[in-house]
Amino acid sequence: MNKLLIIITSVVLAATLWSCGDKAPQVESREAKALLQGTWVDDETEGVLFRMKGDTVYYADSTSMPAYFKVVGDTLYIGTNVGYHIEKQTDHLLWFTNQNGELLKLEKVNEEDLQDEDTEEKTQPAVQALTEVLKRDTVVFKDGKRYHCYIAINPTRYRVIYQTVNEDGLSVDEVYYDNIINICIIKDGQQIFKRDLHKQDYAKQVSTDFLEKAILNDMAFKTADSEGFHFVASLCQPNGASCYLIDNLISDQGDIQFRLAE
Repeated sequence: MNKLLIIITSVVLAATLWSCGDKAPQVESREAKALLQGTWVDDETEGVLFRMKGDTVYYADSTSMPAYFKVVGDTLYIGTNVGYHIEKQTDHLLWFTNQNGELLKLEKVNEEDLQDEDTEEKTQPAVQALTEVLKRDTVVFKDGKRYHCYIAINPTRYRVIYQTVNEDGLSVDEVYYDNIINICIIKDGQQIFKRDLHKQDYAKQVSTDFLEKAILNDMAFKTADSEGFHFVASLCQPNGASCYLIDNLISDQGDIQFRLAE
């Protein structure tokens, strides 16, 4: 009896799993991808949004990274699985809803009718960064003694990838370069402190997620008091979306500690 019950239960369970199991994954539409090949302009503004070639979308602006795309069912996926519902697609028309809930109506154009810069494939986006070292020199009097405080903001080749939504309501990845900032303090011709500061130095003051997307943007001398010399660093996500101000406190003995600025 127990054996019969086990057999019946197994059959019922198998049937349930078959009927309620995961649906077969939807297959990418090669036909829809083929229709997307070419350059697409906004039907209202007549401005180029992107060019699609192979499985890559190249944006018209100079700062957005090219991204992989595919069409599954009635959804256009670009980049890191950001999906856009397709309302209409033909050989020369593409209507889809952007991340702002707006309907974009695009039309494929003949590339011979466009300027060269509109059809150029921007495989390497322009990187937004400082192009030269910025230097600041501040004379400080503390306890009757004269100090020189030097700050140098040095651009690097360390890339920071920042995901944002462009003016067309599309999710894009923009590339920025980080900075290294050097602080030097000199008293009576003798150096009492010198150090390069990286954004990783502030890992205990901000979250890991924020730090990965942030740039060590700026440094400024604030004041000198009984604790020492205060320099305030700006650790910001690109475009000033959000920032942390961090107090770099340097003692008269040349020690440094970090804490969030008030």
